[in-house]
Amino acid sequence: MQIHNLGFPRIGAKRELKFTLEKYWRGEINQDEFYKQCQQRRADNWKIQQQAGIEWLPVGDFAHYDHVLNTTLLLGIIPERFSHNHDSDNNSLDVEFRIARGQAPSGCECAASDMTKWFNTNYHYIVPELSTSAVIDLASKVNAKTLIEQFNEAKQFSDKVKPVLLGPISYLYLSTCEEDSISLLPELLKGYQEIFNQLNQAGITWLQLDEPVLGLELDQRWQQAFTQAYKTLEKGQLKLLLTSYFASIDHHISLIQSLPFDGLHIDTVAENSNVSKIISELPSHWIVSLGIINGRNIWKTDLVSVYQKVLPFYRELGERLWLAPSCSLLHSPVDLVQEEKLDDEFKSWLAFAKQKCQELTLLKAALINENSDDITVYSIPALGRATSKRINNTEVLERVGQLTKKDFHRKEGFAQRKAAQQAVLNLPLLPTTTIGSFPQTGDIRQVRAKWRRGELNQEEYTQLIKAEIKGAIERQEEIGLDVLVHGEAERNDMVEYFGELLDGVAFTQFAWVQSYGSRCVKPPIIFGDISRKQAMTLEWINYAQSLTNKPVKAMLTGPITILSWSFVRDDISRAQVANQIALAISDEVEDLIASGTQIIQIDEPAIREGMPVKQSLWSEYLSWATSAFCLSAAKAPASTQIHTHMCYSEFNEILAAIIDLDADVLTVETSRSNMALLDAFEEQDYPNDLGPGVYDIHSPNVPSVSEMVNLLAKAEKYIPIERLWVNPDCGLKTRTWPETKLALENMVIAAKEIREQLKAKVA
Repeated sequence: MQIHNLGFPRIGAKRELKFTLEKYWRGEINQDEFYKQCQQRRADNWKIQQQAGIEWLPVGDFAHYDHVLNTTLLLGIIPERFSHNHDSDNNSLDVEFRIARGQAPSGCECAASDMTKWFNTNYHYIVPELSTSAVIDLASKVNAKTLIEQFNEAKQFSDKVKPVLLGPISYLYLSTCEEDSISLLPELLKGYQEIFNQLNQAGITWLQLDEPVLGLELDQRWQQAFTQAYKTLEKGQLKLLLTSYFASIDHHISLIQSLPFDGLHIDTVAENSNVSKIISELPSHWIVSLGIINGRNIWKTDLVSVYQKVLPFYRELGERLWLAPSCSLLHSPVDLVQEEKLDDEFKSWLAFAKQKCQELTLLKAALINENSDDITVYSIPALGRATSKRINNTEVLERVGQLTKKDFHRKEGFAQRKAAQQAVLNLPLLPTTTIGSFPQTGDIRQVRAKWRRGELNQEEYTQLIKAEIKGAIERQEEIGLDVLVHGEAERNDMVEYFGELLDGVAFTQFAWVQSYGSRCVKPPIIFGDISRKQAMTLEWINYAQSLTNKPVKAMLTGPITILSWSFVRDDISRAQVANQIALAISDEVEDLIASGTQIIQIDEPAIREGMPVKQSLWSEYLSWATSAFCLSAAKAPASTQIHTHMCYSEFNEILAAIIDLDADVLTVETSRSNMALLDAFEEQDYPNDLGPGVYDIHSPNVPSVSEMVNLLAKAEKYIPIERLWVNPDCGLKTRTWPETKLALENMVIAAKEIREQLKAKVA
């Protein structure tokens, strides 16, 4: 029996990679120092895993920015706008960052590649851009040197090292392509064959091929693509471990067992899998890897229960059995040990990435000895949360139990609401606004840090945050925006901020998880019933509104986003947790309305990512997810305008559910896709107001007025001009003030230009 890992958090226990990236981007370190620090990060990761008992160490899971982008670079597929740069041949690092974020220390500014969510996680990947010209002569561009170098680095920690590579079908499926993407498969396979050849020459024995699209309900063409791919590729001496995760693969087992692999990894956590049946249908020589530790949550594993399930498989398979987490530990924090402020009881319930590796070691020892004594002692503290008095809140349970259908709907239809809102707000055509947050400067972060350390009292802290809000309002009025926001200077994160003000939620110091590039989040831990302790935004919104005659939009995070971006209790359904959060948000909405707030934005950027991987399971999820959002907003009267925001969503897949949210204004990310995401509206009209993002805030580039005018012209093809809003595609938290000011000024000018054009047409 072997223990292996599918991937480890690359960002570091204290976000070391984040700071390395940002120092390089700012020009504070050169490339040599950047590579040196990244090498140290990899070494630390391998050492942690090796000491925790992992026998087969993963290589290739580390990325400067994103592992899908790693695959693109490995294959040499560089979009033309980046490859024509003068330094593209000798500065591959900066080419990588221009693809990812549109800008690097050297080279021209370019439109970054599209970015979207990795299946149903909060991790973002850089979408590969494929075309016939991009993949032609691919074999000559492939260079696995970096992967092989890292393989050799890892050998100092273990004789068993396993490269990890995104498989060709998942890579192709997740790409964007103007042609029929499957038609590019033969050329793409030439690139993968060259990777196989180079790995063979390096003497590598096992290769982990990740094909997570096997969890989807693939049509016949994509199933045939699997057969074509893996019966074309010549693996040589390589042994191939087919790896899928985030969903069961039972429905594709007849396809899988016909392919020339040497082993299969099964995620036994994400969905119920018939492991016995799968094993019985696999070739008798295949390795069977069971993903039995949840790689996406932070609760200790009930090892006794897992032991009882796995023991029969060990007796049957013997050395053919491998043990692993369910998926890459990329989605887990690194190490629980450094959480010194958590109390002992709560801490005893948790396991982070390092501890999950140790759980595998404990389980292996128990299975080999057929003795569960040690894991019984380990599991008892975690099981204690089931009886903890900290979890249950009778009042919350009663409120949820008393909900009726009318609690989930606003009283008036959109047309009636729009007329009532315009009478109050008197907004111009193409109203301009932002998504909510403004740059989180070093000064703001320092103020919050000092307050948390007790170096500032509450009054001092309040005055400093109010000064930031005042500055944000003044800047927005100077720029000429129509609907203002308070800027969120008091908020560390859009979920963490609200979680800290809710009962039933706990927080850590260092439970960081990568979202994209250098962007990390520290998810709250929902361990009990949710209720609101006090008003969460009222003081700041009322102050901001007192500074201006323009409407100030109140910013709330929606129940599904709080749910999706938290580590969630697993003893009740996610639907029940969502309704508890929705009631807490509803209480805040009521308070805001009572104080005179006219516009309230309830952000739901995570509603798409919360969906199950299998389309057949979407309907049930979307039913309770949209209901939870509607519950949070239902008490708003007709004259109160409810906004919501979504980013990186495939709208054509969930458009009916988005319409069911019945928000007065929907703002969406569309700029990276050049408004292509609005194609969904060709088949079904969007009935309410829409604000398609007119510039990409994830890139530091400042878009021109003409670029935004062109994007709005494209948007007008889908949405009537009287229902269009003008806004960035997401919050501006990660940007600087100089670029933010220039971009927003251009955005306001673009809106005014179109208004003038319309006036001229009428005249």
